[in-house]
Amino acid sequence: MSETEGTKATYRISDFEEDERPRERLQLYGAESLKNEELLAILLRVGVKGENVVQLSQRLLNTFGGWTGLHKAHFDDLCNQHGMGPAKAAQLKAALAIGDRLRKETPNERPAIHSPEDAANLILYEMSALEQEEMWVMLMDTRNRVISIESLYRGSLNSAQVRLGELFKPAIRKNAAAFIVAHNHPSGDPSPSPDDIAVTRAIVQAGKLLDIDVLDHLVIGMNRWVSLKSRGLGFSS
Repeated sequence: MSETEGTKATYRISDFEEDERPRERLQLYGAESLKNEELLAILLRVGVKGENVVQLSQRLLNTFGGWTGLHKAHFDDLCNQHGMGPAKAAQLKAALAIGDRLRKETPNERPAIHSPEDAANLILYEMSALEQEEMWVMLMDTRNRVISIESLYRGSLNSAQVRLGELFKPAIRKNAAAFIVAHNHPSGDPSPSPDDIAVTRAIVQAGKLLDIDVLDHLVIGMNRWVSLKSRGLGFSS
């Protein structure tokens, strides 16, 4: 059913009891007090016959696998969902893009990485949505503060394709003391492959020669990640 057809019998936020309305609760208690489906409901505004807007929002989050799945979803796939349409899909995509751009507009707030979790939290949302395999490097200073995050490779990766000189070039150019390598598995499964381990081993050895610490290699899946360093894969002496 299209969005236009759904407006024949819609369920609006104003149909909720006043103390259950997401907009009013956001105003009184802040966005942190709202569940994901309630935040999405504020964006979508109306549901469809037999399904209020919060229920519609919950269905979308379940169908696409949360915010990351909605971020990754094609526009047409969103439009084809019952209760959606071009207008709602555009509102949702715009809101997700604003959040992503806001995160990128704070370059002076240089986070420090003290654990694999810290590193994964910086890139999980964006890398989970990539449709092709990419390899990124997170460059850091002597205090493990992030200097920059750069994308170096796109496409299927193996030890023969990764040119170590190109991989270390950004770290040398920006005088980085250390970096973390990350790449994604578009399949959603972050389990390291034999090629992932071989690439890691080659990168770690090159880092020792160049006196640049390779702190970890993260494999990013759909809302999941694996630290090869934590598993002892490719980092053993």
